[in-house]
Amino acid sequence: QVLLAESGGGSVQSGGSLTLSCAVSGNTYNAACMAWFRQAPGGEREDVASIGIDGRATYGTSVAGRFTVSRDNAKNILYLQMNSLKPEDTAMFYCAASPSRSYCGLSWYLYNYWGQGTQVTVSS
Repeated sequence: QVLLAESGGGSVQSGGSLTLSCAVSGNTYNAACMAWFRQAPGGEREDVASIGIDGRATYGTSVAGRFTVSRDNAKNILYLQMNSLKPEDTAMFYCAASPSRSYCGLSWYLYNYWGQGTQVTVSS
């Protein structure tokens, strides 16, 4: 079992920055591949970013160049640095984990473990 706990969400003005964290506990071996997804009210789940155990990252098209995903494997924490935030970034952000040590992309169905989410609200 892998437990994921997101933090760092909040309210920020357009153009601002936030950093989200996801603490991993339990069987951390099964969190080799990790990702962030988001879902706006009434919207569909959207890819944000993924990162493999080797640090290789993949980004969704709407956040590429503005968001940076990283991980501290020693501390078992996943991060998402979000810059140049826009009102359309408003959503609940979820951390997800998969035991995959090969493919680590943005297909949500690959992820076995999910956090409860942290809300990000960007005002114009």
